[in-house]
Amino acid sequence: MKMKTQLLRLWESRSPGERIIAAVVAVIVGAVLYLWLVQSADRARAQLRASVTKLRADAVRIEQQAAEFERLRATRPAPASHTDLRTLVQAQAGAAGLDRALVRIDARDSDQVQISFGAVAFSEWLSWVSSLQSQRIRLDACRIEGLSTPGMVSVTATLVRPKPR
Repeated sequence: MKMKTQLLRLWESRSPGERIIAAVVAVIVGAVLYLWLVQSADRARAQLRASVTKLRADAVRIEQQAAEFERLRATRPAPASHTDLRTLVQAQAGAAGLDRALVRIDARDSDQVQISFGAVAFSEWLSWVSSLQSQRIRLDACRIEGLSTPGMVSVTATLVRPKPR
């Protein structure tokens, strides 16, 4: 209460011109602070709106991925071939027309082979690897070197298939 009376005495001790100037300055400072606050809130709202749009798109993408995951989980895996992997890979290379470029094929065990191609078209190599995936044979390690002929590469790769359970 004492502080209030001191402020009131201070205010009353000023001349009417000083009071008007102080009131105008207070109104201007208040208006500037209010406008700054409104602008900050508007900027934050715009940022949140952009975030919400991105999060909604992410949620849709995640739902699609979850549905695809469930679909893949529900499909039965292709039965694994019980033939020797070396024989199977060599037959697949022949069927794809890559046997002419086949330099070496070594079986590390019944479920892993190392294969080398001298000069093969990169697109044919990719197609062949994709076709092997449908047989549950996957690429474990690979070294690809570009050759002087455009589109041609030499490849050394290790192919594996899952061990039966």
